[in-house]
Amino acid sequence: MHWHKRPKSEYHPKKRLGFIHVYTGEGKGKTTSALGVAFRSVGHKMQVLIIHFIKGHKDFGEVLAAEERLKPYVEIAQFGTPESTNLQEPSAMDRYLAKQGLDYARRAMIIKRPDILILDEINPAMAHGLIPVNDVLDFLDNKHRETEVILTGRNAPKEILNAADLITVMTTTKSPYNKADFTPRKGVEH
Repeated sequence: MHWHKRPKSEYHPKKRLGFIHVYTGEGKGKTTSALGVAFRSVGHKMQVLIIHFIKGHKDFGEVLAAEERLKPYVEIAQFGTPESTNLQEPSAMDRYLAKQGLDYARRAMIIKRPDILILDEINPAMAHGLIPVNDVLDFLDNKHRETEVILTGRNAPKEILNAADLITVMTTTKSPYNKADFTPRKGVEH
C-alpha cells in the first residue's frame, strides 16, 4: 500500500488538534469513548482535563484512575452533587455547579491550555437548562485553536451539533441494562 505524502507546503503540524467532538445518543459508550481518547492521549504525554457536569460521586473508575495512576497527565474536576441530579427538576445547586464547571473550563483554557478537554455530560446539562447553550457556543468559539474538545451526553442541542467537527451518535441494539435485576458494575458502567 502506498501512503500519499503531503507536500511540505500543505503540512501544518500545529493543526494536529483543535476539533470539536460530540458523543451523544441513547446508547452506552459516550463517556467511555471520550475516556478512550484521553487514554490514548496520555500515551503521548498530552495533558487531559476532564470536567464532569452533573456528576459528583467520587467512585467513578476514571476519577480513581486519574487520582492514583494517571497523574500528572489527567485531571478530573467534578461539578455535580454526590447524589443523582434530577434533570427534570434541577435544583439551584445543580445550576450553580454547572455554571461553575463551565467557568472552570474557561479559566483552564487560558491558564492550563489542555491538549484534550472533555466536557462530560454537558449535553444533558444544556438540554435541561442548567447551562445556556449560547454560553457553551461562546466557549467553543473562543477555545484555544489547538485544544481538542469533546462534549458528551444524551440530547446534544442542535446548535452544538452544528458547531461540531465530528459527531458520534451511540445507539443500542441489545442491552441488559433494562432488566430488573441489572446492577451497574464497577469498572464497566462506572
